[in-house]
Amino acid sequence: MQGLLADRVAIVTGAGRGLGRAHALAMAREGARILVNDLDAAAAEEVCGEIARLGGEALADGANVQDLPAVERMVAAALRRWGQVDILVNNAGILRDRTFAKLDLADFERVMDVHLMGSVRCTRAVWPHMKARGYGRVVLTTSSSGLYGNFGQTAYSAAKMALVGLMQTLALEGERHGIRVNCLAPSAATQMTGELWSPEDLAALEPRRVSPAVVALASERAPNKCILLAGGGSFKLAHVTMTRGVFLADGAQAAAQILEQWDRIADRAGEQVPAKGFEQYQFEVAQARENRPRAGP
Repeated sequence: MQGLLADRVAIVTGAGRGLGRAHALAMAREGARILVNDLDAAAAEEVCGEIARLGGEALADGANVQDLPAVERMVAAALRRWGQVDILVNNAGILRDRTFAKLDLADFERVMDVHLMGSVRCTRAVWPHMKARGYGRVVLTTSSSGLYGNFGQTAYSAAKMALVGLMQTLALEGERHGIRVNCLAPSAATQMTGELWSPEDLAALEPRRVSPAVVALASERAPNKCILLAGGGSFKLAHVTMTRGVFLADGAQAAAQILEQWDRIADRAGEQVPAKGFEQYQFEVAQARENRPRAGP
């Protein structure tokens, strides 16, 4: 099979249904060989059958992303079968939605473990191989709930925003090794969202309309360090920005002045998208230098 992902090998977690299934099928249509990961073995095998009928190659694996040895065995299985792993799509996830006051902390920890640490385990398992080959594409699944908040989703939001932080630094560390890391924030009708929308809305939010974003982020021409939002055929970018703000001299009135000048601090005119966290420090040192009292004549 030829396409944007010809001769590439991809692992897609949580690929037995919903978004993961759509991603696996879309990537297979573009020529990738797919390891279909899902706790539901029957669902994973069914997706493998669909890929085979498309003329592609696929392998099912039931590793739990909460189990590092199982994840490592999953990666080893892909390497035995195809000799390489070029792409990892971290898609597996769960929901335990309740307001923070009512949410059991054990559920909070499980959501964090599946979404955040599950992605960490899978990425850690493929990272040395990608680094040695000088090529890799990693997609982390974030959410608008993490980027902007959503009532009743504290655990899910915390995990999804943590994945953005993971992406920001992994992208910097992987770049010199040919590894590009990006986040996808999907909007799609899945098992987790099926009761929230009308039938007409659900039809517009078919998972397959998100999957072109995954193909793009998994391709050779993929960007690096981006947050791509996708749903209903619409594709956008989200940015973590820094406003120009204000400079305040040291003094007992600084806290009061922050509140008094809040509109200026919040003014988004001329805001920046720092390439790395150190740019905040550089900006602040430059502001301090610029406002340093000058020596007399």
